[in-house]
Parts: sequence; structure tokens; C-alpha cells
Amino acid sequence: QVQLVESGGGLVQPGGSLRLSCAASGSIFSINAMGWYRRAPGKQRELVARITSGSMTNYAGAVKGRFTISRGNAKNTVVLQMNSLKPEDTSVYYCNADNVFTGWGPPNDYWGQGTQVTVSS
Repeated sequence: QVQLVESGGGLVQPGGSLRLSCAASGSIFSINAMGWYRRAPGKQRELVARITSGSMTNYAGAVKGRFTISRGNAKNTVVLQMNSLKPEDTSVYYCNADNVFTGWGPPNDYWGQGTQVTVSS
């Protein structure tokens, strides 16, 4: 079984920074990409940032230049550095690992439990 554990959410003032981390654990042979999505109340879930196994990244337009996604020091970890946070960044952030191959059956996607990020003065 594959599990994703997120950490680092919280309350921050506008203009502040937060760092989200996600670690995937379990019987993992390979992961195609890891990323962060968010869902604000009343809105659809949207991609925030994603990084592939080849370290290619893509970002939502709303966060480009302010957020940076990178691989953590440990295997199968990803970090989202969020700077210049705005109230509209307030949301539940979910870590995702896609096309995870465990060596048993076809690859699957996995999600973390979500971590709340609130940007408010």
C-alpha cells in the first residue's frame, strides 16, 4: 500500500511564506510525477505545481514566479516552497503521486489527506 503524508500547512499573513512537504511511502518501484493540487471552498480542484521523474516542472499561472516545486532530499519526497502568499492562495493543498508502479498490477495515482493553507491578516 502506498501512502502520501503531507506537512507544513498553516496560517500566514499576506506576503509571507510557507513550505509544504510530501513523502510517499510503501512498496514503490517508480513514480512518474509528484505534485500539489488545491481546492478552495466552492471551487474545483486545480493543479498548483508538478514535477516529473525527469525533473520537468509545470505551474499554474496564478502561482508562477511565487511557488517553487522541487524534490526533497529523501527518495519519493517533494517540497513546495510558497512565497509572496496571497489571500486567494487559501485552500486545502493535496499532494499527488501519479502513475505509481509498485511492481504489482497497473500503476495507480495516490493522494494525500490534504493540508490547510490560510493566508490572512
